[in-house]
Amino acid sequence: MRRADRLFQLVQLVRGRRLSTAEFLAQRLEVSARTVYRDIADLQAQGVPIEGEAGVGYRMRPEFDLPPLMFTKDEAQALVASVRIAQPRLDRALARQAEGALSKILAVLPSASRAAAESLALYAPPVGPDDATRERLETLREATESRHKVRLRYLDLQERVSERLVRPLGCVYWSEVWTLAAWCEVREAFRNFRVDRIQELGVFEERFRDEPGKTLADMFRTIEAERADL
Repeated sequence: MRRADRLFQLVQLVRGRRLSTAEFLAQRLEVSARTVYRDIADLQAQGVPIEGEAGVGYRMRPEFDLPPLMFTKDEAQALVASVRIAQPRLDRALARQAEGALSKILAVLPSASRAAAESLALYAPPVGPDDATRERLETLREATESRHKVRLRYLDLQERVSERLVRPLGCVYWSEVWTLAAWCEVREAFRNFRVDRIQELGVFEERFRDEPGKTLADMFRTIEAERADL
């Protein structure tokens, strides 16, 4: 990789994350951490507003911007493949947005790259959640983003019905089903709920804030700790 290309990719990696360590950047760029330190210093000297330091991590100041990017043929094909696979499995609103974003990208590609992307012989069968599940998924996704608490009437795999008040933390796709990762205020613990087994769903006006021990990151750490104990 040419150094100019590496510096451009380095900028893209840093601006795409809240905080990037030198080790992460070195792994992605397939160079040494020392090379990353040198490249970061050179970019900073050229006026690129990268903040941070060795041993802590780096981030881009929010006012920094770059001209519109041009995708290669392979990158455009990867985007087409991603949208084709994802669309049947997303809620309808997000699926429409994915299609709209892809159309905008294809519209600005050179004709040869656009033709290669659109003719990609990779397809996904139109299978996914039923309409009711996709509607609930959209509601849960929006509640997660807006930080609104949610009331659930849930039927578990043992056919037991329960009422839950939860903090929605994220929606997770498991190849066959969507689940809601949540903090359950009834059980005072993390829980996963299959979206297709939610019988009733209501969004409260009450919002929630992240609290130590009740965030999605805490949930992931709990899962990792449980796996380590096995």
